[in-house]
Order: sequence, then structure tokens, then C-alpha cells
Amino acid sequence: MSESPAASSLASPERPSVAVDVACVGFGPAAAGFLETISRGLANPDGTPRIQSRAMPGMPLQVLCYERSDDVGFGVSGVVTRARGIRASFPDLDPATIPTACRVEHEEVAYLLDPIGASRRGLLLRTKDAFLRTFARILGVRDHAFRLPWLPPFLRKDGGLTFSLGAFQQWNAARLMGTGLVQIWPGSPVREPLFEGDRVVGIRLADQGVEKDGKPAAGFSPGMDVRADLVVVADGPVGPVGDALNRRFGMPPGHHRREWAIGMKAVAELPESSSLKPGTVLHTLGFPEPDAFGFLYALSNRTVSFGIFLPSTFALPVRATYRYLQHWMAHPYIRRHLEGATLRSWGAKTLYESGRLGEPLLVDEGWARIGEGSGSTNVLTNSGVDEAWTTGVLLAEGVLEIAAAGKPYTRENLEAAYVRRRRTHPMDRESRIATHARDGFRIGFIPGVVGTGLAGMTRGLLRVPARSRPAHAFIRPLEEAYRGRIPAEEIEKMRREAAAAGGSIHDALMDRAGWPRPALDGKLFVSHQDALLLGGKVQAPAGFADHVVFVDRATCEACTIKSCVEACSAQAITLAPEGGVPVFDREKCIHCGGCIWNCAHPRPGDPERSNVDFRAGAGGLHSAEN
Repeated sequence: MSESPAASSLASPERPSVAVDVACVGFGPAAAGFLETISRGLANPDGTPRIQSRAMPGMPLQVLCYERSDDVGFGVSGVVTRARGIRASFPDLDPATIPTACRVEHEEVAYLLDPIGASRRGLLLRTKDAFLRTFARILGVRDHAFRLPWLPPFLRKDGGLTFSLGAFQQWNAARLMGTGLVQIWPGSPVREPLFEGDRVVGIRLADQGVEKDGKPAAGFSPGMDVRADLVVVADGPVGPVGDALNRRFGMPPGHHRREWAIGMKAVAELPESSSLKPGTVLHTLGFPEPDAFGFLYALSNRTVSFGIFLPSTFALPVRATYRYLQHWMAHPYIRRHLEGATLRSWGAKTLYESGRLGEPLLVDEGWARIGEGSGSTNVLTNSGVDEAWTTGVLLAEGVLEIAAAGKPYTRENLEAAYVRRRRTHPMDRESRIATHARDGFRIGFIPGVVGTGLAGMTRGLLRVPARSRPAHAFIRPLEEAYRGRIPAEEIEKMRREAAAAGGSIHDALMDRAGWPRPALDGKLFVSHQDALLLGGKVQAPAGFADHVVFVDRATCEACTIKSCVEACSAQAITLAPEGGVPVFDREKCIHCGGCIWNCAHPRPGDPERSNVDFRAGAGGLHSAEN
């Protein structure tokens, strides 16, 4: 068992410290479910404490949540969900009380043909596309799209909800803070857990007033130590606290953190003439590349949320997600729904696609883990928000049980009160069915689709087996990826020109591969840079250390792929003019975390980790519309 580099000793005398009963790291849907449930059990109807605080005798349990973003609900995503767990928490929920939320009224899945002819399609897929085009009238192919005549039950969200997760989180935060029983502190990135031996005894907030490398500067203020009986880890799949625990305690046998996806999404305002009805949910596959998946959710108030997902199994090292998003928006099947729309907001997020195979240790001495980082996402139904919420609810019920009995938060007690609840919940049974549903995508698009269908229709009994590999194993050299399409010497010339300009080569490669430049209209189709600046949506307060760190310089200097540059959602990572280690600009970073798994090389001495560290940091997107 190795000591985590992020694990810290206890506070030095000059470092401020505070004591609470429960410290929660991150305010996503899992933390919201946890705080909503625990707040209902902290006080009696007359306001007296139901459970006494150890940190502040005479008061209810002191529960504080620390969120990295500058406000709650910033920089997250549009959602479609069955909302079973959310509705169980709010049986009388009226969707109209949540901004933009509405019931799912219509849902369809469409396979998109390539109207450009530039995407990477093998012989089998080209044959299928030719068949669809030949018999387009009979099969109902319209707008270069084939709509599935039947939606598999495991994909349906009948009776569910679609909404902006940012707006939902702000709705939750207002309710929770109004109770006076829990506190949420945005703009408070948590750097690391505090240990006594192998027991977690609290968390340490990030230092402020430091240089980019973390060294104290003028106005240095050491991050506060928050001592807690229980630390609730809800900082998502790329959070520094969850990562520190993984490094210290390892993953359970047979589990791994290898499958990821980048979700790039946007919010637009539809014109009054739009016929798109609220509650319409569209899913797409097949374009702009076969293994790119898209979504469009029509929310209330003429608002639409849409975007694409590129998985870590994506077969090209050029992962220009923003340009791919624009090509998807321009596809006739999508464009007709977005005609006349105005872009309001944009963002991106890393999705943890390992599902149950990525479930880490859930509890140990003094800590418990909930949400997406706990492996709760169902990779068969492509749903994670309601599952994350439910893990928070289950942990809160367990915590109230332990606290009411006056017991400590030991591994044994947390396993009995939380893990046992989770293992007997229907969500867990569904997760088991989904365990190997997406394995086929490790081979290719068609095996992936077939495997998902088999697993869904047989409740996990059948699947397409495929060996798991680290994310970097899917990133091929540019010359290999474009063999037969672009000569190696031409790629080398593009590489030199990009290095001299301090940019990436993805635009040049996509141009050369036949992708036309998106036609910008300044309204819906805007440049990547304009999307970053839209409404002042990306900001980073001064005084924090860089949170993206390239660990081994020699590895970066020897790399000729630089996929971290190509994949950066916000152009925050660029090539250094002199070559070598890429340049990171914290002012542009939106904290999507994609650089972690888009690094083309493993860290020396650790084949499961990339050469990029993603640490505690502030700033990022400033929009709850996403």
C-alpha cells in the first residue's frame, strides 16, 4: 500500500483550522441528495437538535459542503433522467418549480449518415450506409438520418424529466441553505484529505496567494484544515480527494479507471417560430464520426440543451471536440431543430464511463464516497444524475443511523449502514446488468452497438467481450491514424507549423481529411474563442496554483502526438513554441478534466496513470444554464 503524494500531515500551528461533524467535498447531484436527506433528520419539529453535534455541543450535527466552483451549479450539463430517486425525495415535485425543467414527452434515437463524406467509416458501415440511402424512401430516411422505429426499453425515459443540471443545483442549494441546517461554501477548492495513519480525519483547502507552481507569494494564505468525524467524497471522477484515496488505497480487484468520455454541450435559445416541443429528447449516433454520440433536449421557455460525447476509445488522436460539435450541429437532422437559435452558453465535462467496473472503495475509516466518482453511472441506460443523487440519499440515511446510535464512522459501521443499503437497492441490481454492456466499444463502433443491445435485451447475460486497456492505448500516432489519407511528410510539416504558431494541428488535419470549415454566423455558430468568452463565462481568480501539471518533462518532450493539446476543451493547453512540455493557461481552463485521459503516454512507473495531474483549482465556467 503506497502513501499518496497528496496525503497531508496534520495542520501546522500557523494553518487555520475548524472542526465540523461532516465535511462534504463537492456539490454535485450526489452531494445534493446527501444534504437534502440528512437535513431532514438533524432537528426536531420544535427546532431542537435531533442528533447532538460533537464539534459544537448543544447544536445539531454541523454539516458543511465545500465546492470548487465560484458558485453552485456552475459548468454542468443538460440532463434527461427517469428521476426515480429524485421523485422519491420529492413525491409532490412540480417540474415547473425548477427553471427550464419539464416532463419527457417524446424520445427518439437516430443514426446519422455522413452528408459530407469525411468521416472514418469501415467497409461494413459504408455498406450499411449505402443500403440506407438506396432504400431511403422505404425505410423513412430523411435529412440524412434513419430514425429507429423502436426504442429499446432500457433506453427509454418514460415519465422522466429533462432539465438544466445547473438550474437544478441552484434550486437545491436555495432550499438547503434556507433550512439553516447545512452550509454550502462555493469557491472553496479542497486540496487533499487529512490522515492520521490510514484514517481520514478531515480535509485541507487549497492555499491562496501562491505562484503557479504553488510556492508562497505576496498575500500567501494557507488553506484551512477542516477537521471532521466523516468526510463525504463527492468531488466527481477527476476530483483531487477521490484521486488521493485511490492512490493510497488502490482499486478493488478487477476494477479500473480506464473508460472515459468528454461531453461537450451548449445551451441555445430557440426562436418564437420553433416547433420543437418542450420535453422532446433526441439521441444520435454515427456522426460526425461513427463513435460520436449526440443529444438534444428541448427544455421549457424555448431553451434547448444539446451536445456530443467523444469516448476514450475514439479511434483518432485528433479529438477536436468543439469542431466536431459544430459539424454535428450543422447536420440536417439537427440543424432543422436549431434554425434561428442563439447560443447562450457552452461547456464541457469528463464523464466516467467505466460504470460498475470503475467502482472504487466506497468506504474506509472516516470517509465514504458517493456520486459519479463512486462508479454509480449506469453505462447501459446512459444515465448518471439520478443514480448519483440516490447514492447521496443512501449515505445520508446510513449516517443518520450511525449518528443516532452514537457510533463512530468506522469502515465496519459505514459498510453496514451505507454499503449494505446500496447493495440491496434496485439501482445496484441495474448496475450489475450494465457491467459489461459497453465492452464491445473497445473493439469498434459496430461491436459496441451490438454488445450494448445484447446486454440490454438479455439483462446482461450476453455481451461482446473485449479486453480492457488504459485510455492511452487507444491514442495512435498521427501518421498511423491517417495512413492512406495524409502522407507522413505532410503531417510532419503540419506539426512544425503548429509548433511555430503555438497551436494545435487538428484544424489542418481535419481540413486535409475533407472536413469543411464550419460557417460561422456569430449567433449559433461562433468561434471556439468566442464560445469561451460568451457572457464572460470562463474566469479564474488569481492566487491559486496551476491545477493541471505535466508530471514527467522527459515524457512530454519525447511526445510527438500531443493529444492533450488536441483534446483540450477550452484551448487552455497549447504547444510551446520551443517544443517540449505544453503550456497551460489557467485563465482558460473550464475544469473538464479531459487532459487526464487524453494524454498519449503513461506516467513512468505507473501504466494506469497518465502523465497529467489534475489538482485542486478554482475558477472555470460561470454559467448555471448548462
